Amino acid sequence: MLVENLYKKNTHSWMVMGRDPDKRQEVIDTNQYLIQNNGRGLLLDPGGIENFAVVAAEFSKHFELANVEAIFASHQDPDVISSLALWIQTNPKLVVYVPKIWVSFISHFGVKEENMRPIPDEGGTITLGGHDLEVIPQHYLHSSGCLSLYDPDAKILFSGDIGAALLPDDNTDMFVTDFDEHTKTMEYFHRRWMPSNSAKLRWIAEIRKRDVEMICPQHGSIFKGDDVAKFLTWFENLDVGSAWSGVR
Repeated sequence: MLVENLYKKNTHSWMVMGRDPDKRQEVIDTNQYLIQNNGRGLLLDPGGIENFAVVAAEFSKHFELANVEAIFASHQDPDVISSLALWIQTNPKLVVYVPKIWVSFISHFGVKEENMRPIPDEGGTITLGGHDLEVIPQHYLHSSGCLSLYDPDAKILFSGDIGAALLPDDNTDMFVTDFDEHTKTMEYFHRRWMPSNSAKLRWIAEIRKRDVEMICPQHGSIFKGDDVAKFLTWFENLDVGSAWSGVR
């Protein structure tokens, strides 16, 4: 795994750890992100239990893990948060921000009530080292309770499963390099896993109100520059919830 800096200005930065070439074939590839501000860290969807050790080891080369004070869980899926109990073992006071609707489900990953900070459906604000991050509703895309995280200073949007791609093993690009080709790796995923066109349009309208220079999904490559607008337009025009031939 390779950790790269996406943004750095003074005491504020974003880091990403991309796909693991040594993972088991049946395990879904995920991206892990770490935001730090004034020496305090926030992990975004830190991954499954099977890759906890390598994620912790790689990020610890760049940031003191004792200063990771919180985790943001965009939704309840095990591929992105089943490692939560292990992270809490490293810091029993760790705060886990979760969509309110999933508190009882996420408890099954060994997370205690005192560690969880439920986020209401309408979103809100997370403050990290004096810096405010905006939580944006992303419901039904794909989870019934799901949230994006936007950093207005870095102009980076963490979009969870929106923008995810199922890339071939030989594609390790951190950023999208050929948008038209990249859509071939996204289309089935979005048509099958995103069930609501109306929810999709609401989310796109909210994102277009903001100045976004990067969209960072959980799976696949990152969109930056002109590809941000290209992705929003592509997603807007895609008929989601339509991949299964049994749907009428």
